[in-house]
Amino acid sequence: MTRTLIFCLLLLSLATACKTQATSDTRTEEATLRKLDDEWSKAAGSKDVEKTISYYSDDAVVMPPNIPTLTGREPIRTLWKSMLDSPAFSGGWKATKVDVARSGDLAYVSGTYEFNEKDDSGKPITDKGKYLEVWKKQADGNWKCVADMFSSDLPATGP
Repeated sequence: MTRTLIFCLLLLSLATACKTQATSDTRTEEATLRKLDDEWSKAAGSKDVEKTISYYSDDAVVMPPNIPTLTGREPIRTLWKSMLDSPAFSGGWKATKVDVARSGDLAYVSGTYEFNEKDDSGKPITDKGKYLEVWKKQADGNWKCVADMFSSDLPATGP
Protein backbone atom coordinates (compact mmCIF):
# COMPACT_ATOMS: atom_id res chain seq x y z
CA MET A 1 0.00 0.00 0.00
CA THR A 2 2.81 2.42 0.90
CA ARG A 3 4.63 1.67 -2.36
CA THR A 4 1.50 2.36 -4.37
CA LEU A 5 0.95 5.64 -2.54
CA ILE A 6 4.57 6.72 -3.07
CA PHE A 7 4.39 5.74 -6.74
CA CYS A 8 1.19 7.78 -7.22
CA LEU A 9 2.72 10.80 -5.49
CA LEU A 10 5.83 10.59 -7.67
CA LEU A 11 3.70 10.27 -10.79
CA LEU A 12 1.60 13.28 -9.76
CA SER A 13 4.76 15.33 -9.06
CA LEU A 14 6.19 14.43 -12.45
CA ALA A 15 2.97 15.37 -14.25
CA THR A 16 2.82 18.71 -12.42
CA ALA A 17 6.47 19.46 -13.24
CA CYS A 18 5.94 18.69 -16.92
CA LYS A 19 2.88 20.95 -17.10
CA THR A 20 4.74 23.82 -15.38
CA GLN A 21 7.66 23.45 -17.81
CA ALA A 22 5.34 23.47 -20.84
CA THR A 23 3.60 26.61 -19.59
CA SER A 24 6.84 28.52 -19.03
CA ASP A 25 8.22 27.39 -22.41
CA THR A 26 5.02 28.55 -24.10
CA ARG A 27 5.37 31.96 -22.46
CA THR A 28 8.97 32.20 -23.64
CA GLU A 29 7.97 31.30 -27.20
CA GLU A 30 5.10 33.82 -27.06
CA ALA A 31 7.54 36.58 -26.07
CA THR A 32 9.90 35.51 -28.86
CA LEU A 33 7.11 35.66 -31.44
CA ARG A 34 5.92 39.09 -30.24
CA LYS A 35 9.49 40.35 -30.62
CA LEU A 36 9.87 38.80 -34.09
CA ASP A 37 6.56 40.24 -35.26
CA ASP A 38 7.55 43.71 -34.00
CA GLU A 39 10.95 43.49 -35.72
CA TRP A 40 9.20 42.36 -38.92
CA SER A 41 6.86 45.37 -38.81
CA LYS A 42 9.85 47.70 -38.31
CA ALA A 43 11.63 46.12 -41.30
CA ALA A 44 8.58 46.82 -43.47
CA GLY A 45 8.31 50.34 -42.06
CA SER A 46 11.93 51.00 -43.00
CA LYS A 47 11.17 49.68 -46.52
CA ASP A 48 13.77 46.89 -46.32
CA VAL A 49 12.37 44.33 -48.78
CA GLU A 50 14.93 41.58 -48.11
CA LYS A 51 14.63 41.87 -44.33
CA THR A 52 10.82 41.95 -44.63
CA ILE A 53 10.63 38.73 -46.62
CA SER A 54 13.25 37.02 -44.43
CA TYR A 55 10.54 36.31 -41.85
CA TYR A 56 8.76 33.94 -44.28
CA SER A 57 9.59 30.29 -44.79
CA ASP A 58 10.66 29.30 -48.31
CA ASP A 59 7.24 27.74 -48.97
CA ALA A 60 5.13 30.42 -47.26
CA VAL A 61 1.65 31.34 -48.43
CA VAL A 62 0.47 34.97 -48.42
CA MET A 63 -3.19 35.84 -48.90
CA PRO A 64 -3.47 39.60 -49.46
CA PRO A 65 -6.81 41.24 -50.19
CA ASN A 66 -8.09 41.45 -53.76
CA ILE A 67 -5.38 39.37 -55.44
CA PRO A 68 -4.76 35.61 -55.73
CA THR A 69 -2.81 33.67 -53.11
CA LEU A 70 0.97 33.95 -53.40
CA THR A 71 3.20 30.96 -52.67
CA GLY A 72 6.98 30.99 -52.31
CA ARG A 73 9.61 33.69 -51.90
CA GLU A 74 9.63 35.26 -55.37
CA PRO A 75 5.91 36.08 -55.62
CA ILE A 76 5.99 37.30 -52.00
CA ARG A 77 9.07 39.43 -52.72
CA THR A 78 7.29 40.95 -55.73
CA LEU A 79 4.28 41.90 -53.58
CA TRP A 80 6.37 43.49 -50.83
CA LYS A 81 8.67 45.23 -53.31
CA SER A 82 5.68 46.85 -55.04
CA MET A 83 4.35 48.07 -51.69
CA LEU A 84 7.65 49.21 -50.19
CA ASP A 85 8.94 50.87 -53.38
CA SER A 86 6.03 53.29 -53.31
CA PRO A 87 7.31 56.69 -52.07
CA ALA A 88 4.05 57.22 -50.17
CA PHE A 89 4.20 53.90 -48.30
CA SER A 90 4.53 53.95 -44.53
CA GLY A 91 3.05 52.06 -41.63
CA GLY A 92 3.25 48.77 -39.85
CA TRP A 93 1.38 46.37 -37.61
CA LYS A 94 0.98 45.41 -33.99
CA ALA A 95 0.25 41.98 -32.54
CA THR A 96 -2.75 41.79 -30.24
CA LYS A 97 -2.71 38.04 -29.66
CA VAL A 98 -0.07 35.31 -29.78
CA ASP A 99 -1.02 31.71 -29.14
CA VAL A 100 1.61 28.95 -29.11
CA ALA A 101 0.61 25.30 -29.42
CA ARG A 102 1.50 23.09 -26.46
CA SER A 103 3.83 21.21 -28.78
CA GLY A 104 5.86 24.42 -29.09
CA ASP A 105 6.33 24.14 -32.84
CA LEU A 106 3.29 26.03 -34.19
CA ALA A 107 1.76 29.36 -33.26
CA TYR A 108 -0.47 32.07 -34.57
CA VAL A 109 -0.16 35.82 -34.26
CA SER A 110 -3.05 38.17 -34.94
CA GLY A 111 -3.33 41.91 -34.76
CA THR A 112 -4.01 45.14 -36.58
CA TYR A 113 -2.18 47.06 -39.26
CA GLU A 114 -2.15 50.54 -40.71
CA PHE A 115 -0.57 51.36 -44.07
CA ASN A 116 -0.40 54.75 -45.77
CA GLU A 117 -0.24 54.76 -49.56
CA LYS A 118 -1.64 56.58 -52.57
CA ASP A 119 -4.46 55.21 -54.69
CA ASP A 120 -4.25 54.93 -58.49
CA SER A 121 -5.22 58.60 -58.86
CA GLY A 122 -2.46 59.73 -56.46
CA LYS A 123 -4.80 60.50 -53.59
CA PRO A 124 -3.36 59.58 -50.14
CA ILE A 125 -5.19 56.75 -48.38
CA THR A 126 -4.82 55.10 -45.02
CA ASP A 127 -5.64 51.41 -44.99
CA LYS A 128 -6.42 49.94 -41.59
CA GLY A 129 -7.15 46.28 -41.11
CA LYS A 130 -6.34 43.03 -39.37
CA TYR A 131 -3.98 40.15 -39.99
CA LEU A 132 -3.39 36.54 -39.06
CA GLU A 133 -0.02 34.82 -39.31
CA VAL A 134 0.81 31.16 -38.77
CA TRP A 135 4.35 30.56 -37.55
CA LYS A 136 6.25 27.27 -37.53
CA LYS A 137 9.47 26.47 -35.71
CA GLN A 138 12.07 25.37 -38.25
CA ALA A 139 14.59 22.53 -37.92
CA ASP A 140 17.23 25.06 -36.80
CA GLY A 141 14.97 26.24 -33.95
CA ASN A 142 14.07 29.57 -35.56
CA TRP A 143 10.47 30.67 -36.15
CA LYS A 144 9.27 31.48 -39.69
CA CYS A 145 5.89 32.64 -40.92
CA VAL A 146 4.33 29.92 -43.09
CA ALA A 147 0.98 31.61 -43.76
CA ASP A 148 0.09 35.30 -43.74
CA MET A 149 -3.36 36.74 -44.39
CA PHE A 150 -4.50 40.33 -44.02
CA SER A 151 -7.70 42.15 -44.83
CA SER A 152 -8.70 45.78 -44.91
CA ASP A 153 -11.37 47.38 -42.76
CA LEU A 154 -12.02 49.93 -45.52
CA PRO A 155 -15.38 49.55 -47.27
CA ALA A 156 -15.28 47.48 -50.42
CA THR A 157 -15.27 49.48 -53.63
CA GLY A 158 -17.65 48.76 -56.49
CA PRO A 159 -16.66 46.56 -59.44
